[in-house]
Amino acid sequence: MTQEEKITLQTDDGEAVDFYVLEETRINGMNYLMVTDAQEEEDGECYVLKDVSGSGDSEAVYEFVENDDELDYLYRIFTELLEDADVELKK
Repeated sequence: MTQEEKITLQTDDGEAVDFYVLEETRINGMNYLMVTDAQEEEDGECYVLKDVSGSGDSEAVYEFVENDDELDYLYRIFTELLEDADVELKK
């Protein structure tokens, strides 16, 4: 990774949490992000976020993908997309 894109999400309690975008893709009209909670060169947890923004939303609204079948499918997609990057994904 040469340049990390950082996004800040707000929890339901209003706490700001930073994530670093590893990859993004669009599947069946839905945008997905693979993010990590660690900066470059650090080990961290990876998460898949789905953009659930409505057409009237002024900012993007993301939720964590929790459905196991959807996660398995997206894991395979992101693994292929990150194949040439210096990122090691473990399930």
